Amino acid sequence: MPSSFTVVYEAWIIYPAQLRDLLMHLAMTDLFRAKWSAHIHEEWIAALLKQRPDLRREQLERTKELMDSHVRDCVVIGYEHLIDKFQ
Repeated sequence: MPSSFTVVYEAWIIYPAQLRDLLMHLAMTDLFRAKWSAHIHEEWIAALLKQRPDLRREQLERTKELMDSHVRDCVVIGYEHLIDKFQ
């Protein structure tokens, strides 16, 4: 049974590959529900491409697709109208 505890993976923790790998393994254990958004994906991908010009966007898009497909119900949608309320 999945946990009721939810964790949002922000871009800064997805960016380093080693930390992302560890957190992905944890997310697949059902100890908690991992969540992120398309916007968070774009943030970590843009930051990584800026620091690592040897990488291609297609490689990172593949990582994004794998993340989304291996963690149940992970992509948050429909939150955009709340952003201004928190700034």
